[in-house]
Amino acid sequence: MLYTILAEFTVLLHFTFILFVIFGSLLVFKFPRLVWFHVPIALYGMTISFFRWICPLTPLENYFRTLAGEQGYEGGFIAHYILPVIYPSGMTTGIAISMGLFVLIWNIIMYGILIYRHKHR
Repeated sequence: MLYTILAEFTVLLHFTFILFVIFGSLLVFKFPRLVWFHVPIALYGMTISFFRWICPLTPLENYFRTLAGEQGYEGGFIAHYILPVIYPSGMTTGIAISMGLFVLIWNIIMYGILIYRHKHR
């Protein structure tokens, strides 16, 4: 039971990490010092997507699932949990790169707005 809870907590943490990578720049509008935390995390998230690496949270979740007597899964978190909802056929390299580019462009726009607002105060 404990290991199942830890696996589910890891899924929640993983999902929160992804949301922070994508939308953390919006939090920087309210909490400007958060930029020093968000930028490295966003770059790491984009790098994982561009190179199709597996986030360390995925093996951690699988480890807890194995200890709980459940079966782990192959591939990454996005391929296992998110893409089946969006793209039932699975993730391709093009989709992974597109996702990374979306995060990059979104954050460039958000930080561009932040810099513009900061300079025009």
